[in-house]
Amino acid sequence: MDVERIRKEFPILHQQINGRDLVYLDNAATNQKPKKVIDALVEYYTGYNANIHRGIHTLAERATKAFEQTRETAKQFINAGSTEEIIFTRGVTESINLVAACYGNAFVNEGDEIIISTIEHHSNIVPWQFVCERKKAKLKVIPVSQSGELDLEVYKSFLSPRTKVVAVNHASNSLGTINPVKEIIKLAHEVGAVVLIDGAQAGAHLEIDVQDMDCDFYCLSSHKMYGPTGAGILYGKKELLEKMPPYHGGGEMIKEVTFDKTTYNDLPYKFEAGTPNIADVIAFRHAMEFINSLGKENISAHEHELLLYATEKLSRLKGVRLVGQAKYKVAVLAFVVEGIHHFDIGQMLDARGIAVRTGHHCTQPLMECYGIEGTVRASFSVYNTKKEIDQLVEGLERIINFMK
Repeated sequence: MDVERIRKEFPILHQQINGRDLVYLDNAATNQKPKKVIDALVEYYTGYNANIHRGIHTLAERATKAFEQTRETAKQFINAGSTEEIIFTRGVTESINLVAACYGNAFVNEGDEIIISTIEHHSNIVPWQFVCERKKAKLKVIPVSQSGELDLEVYKSFLSPRTKVVAVNHASNSLGTINPVKEIIKLAHEVGAVVLIDGAQAGAHLEIDVQDMDCDFYCLSSHKMYGPTGAGILYGKKELLEKMPPYHGGGEMIKEVTFDKTTYNDLPYKFEAGTPNIADVIAFRHAMEFINSLGKENISAHEHELLLYATEKLSRLKGVRLVGQAKYKVAVLAFVVEGIHHFDIGQMLDARGIAVRTGHHCTQPLMECYGIEGTVRASFSVYNTKKEIDQLVEGLERIINFMK
């Protein structure tokens, strides 16, 4: 893979921070955007800015066509059965909240059970707590090993006819762990439960085939896939989406409104009330096309090479302890340094132009499980290099020596 050529497509990377070349290692939070994505935003606002679906004039028709092209690209990207199963949302958080509110409130009853895991992002914890509180259901949590892998034996013991929903991530944002989602889904279906997969950390890294996986719901965020913020996808099996009540009321999600009764629009528009985030959805298509042009297999191979390189380098540093070393991981490396607060490390690395994430990463229960307040997290993308990892290691060495 020609990383230098790829880097040229990302304008933001070519700048200095605090007098040093930017080393951007916070890709699990959000990754950077190639010029073709940025150009798509400019092109929409300067060339055919108009509302979609309702207008018959030329600009509206152009905007509608571009918007719906993204839906078709998304269908192919995850191998959905039809474009009716692709709902545009603001991202994974809204997608999970939609399913929790619409499916959870309609089909979870008192005494039922919802299963999540210890390594979930808060976005895949709190919405299910809402459902359990409202419906008097029980939340069960799959434990995690010290290496960062889910205990599937405990998961199997949790499953029963009372299990209505299983919601787990495809890959962990804090540890990088890739979960065996296909097995998790199969086991859940055996007791009649539906399964939601949080794909936030998988979209730019792992092959996704929702039909082969047989998940009931799958969620993606554009901004973690080289696309704009504020756009995302909820995939849902058509038969489930048709049973679910709408999430929001207003324009676009209706067929007919009277003061006595409202009838709802067909899928997918039933769940897309109001004027959507048109420009960012259109640009999202270009982000998916960028991923397709490189190939997920090539992206994963490059990022895995970086992960192995960084793991070896950081393991040699005195006082550094890696957190979460599952057998299968996306390119996320979390660690703590003995005697130095993770926030201080983040600030001192930033002074050297190196951007990492520090804190609990919206996974406070996981941090509590490991008995730590937070970690430093370096996460790698297709445009990162071994030289940048060397700069990270050099920076950490200097910080450790200085603070000691």
